[in-house]
Amino acid sequence: MDFPPARQRFYQEIHQPEQQIHLARAALYLAQEEYPSLDVDEYLNALETMAAEVAERLPQERYPLRVIQTLNQYLYQDLGFRGNVENYYDPRNSFLNDVIERRLGIPITLSLVYLELARHIDFPMVGVGMPGHFLIRPTLGEMQVFVDAFHQGEVLFAEDCQERLSQLYGQPIEMRPEFLADVNPHHFLARMLTNLKAIYLNQGEIAKALAAIERILLIFPDAALEQRDRGLIYYQAGRWTEASQDLANYLRHVPDAEDAPVIQQLLERMGRTP
Repeated sequence: MDFPPARQRFYQEIHQPEQQIHLARAALYLAQEEYPSLDVDEYLNALETMAAEVAERLPQERYPLRVIQTLNQYLYQDLGFRGNVENYYDPRNSFLNDVIERRLGIPITLSLVYLELARHIDFPMVGVGMPGHFLIRPTLGEMQVFVDAFHQGEVLFAEDCQERLSQLYGQPIEMRPEFLADVNPHHFLARMLTNLKAIYLNQGEIAKALAAIERILLIFPDAALEQRDRGLIYYQAGRWTEASQDLANYLRHVPDAEDAPVIQQLLERMGRTP
């Protein structure tokens, strides 16, 4: 594979059996493309040290809500982690090393820190891919609660999630079961990369946006929208052979897409039909 070393490591990590994927390590490999000298083990050790400090604070009776309370006290009160509401779209909020150092992040990266500490103290939790706002939840016990790592580890019930979703979209949103579905490592990492892609496109950092798309396609090679977006970037860059391939693949996957006529025109302009 003609990839940068960090991307090769990322590829190897995500192509293990799902239960063996180390989410924090994979996230640090994403950051390593931005910071080539980044020492992945240094940050993994930092997370492990933090988890050991949490373990020392745990109550003898490890009821889920008490464990969450201990994690929240440590992360948000003792260490000062918080959501970056002032500069939400700073790309550093999406890099785990920056989040650990600056103690600032967005919902998904703060959730990743939380998940990693929980994993080390044998408190199983999973990511929850609610639209517009990432959550996590413990998988112990019968009571279903959610934790909002962006808002100081606030504990939510399903009805609270619906209220938060409606606030995010500025209108009443009917909660669907899939909105609170668990997220596997592949979808977790793809969501991180999708955030970065959007940030870089908005900032005009096209090369970095392309790198994010390429890594999403390492995870999900048949992701039609990513093929389309990569094809459009190639088209703008004059790389018509690659653009034609991606845009033709997009139309094969989604022949009835709303933008199909526009994509068809671009293909014809490049002398290619899908």
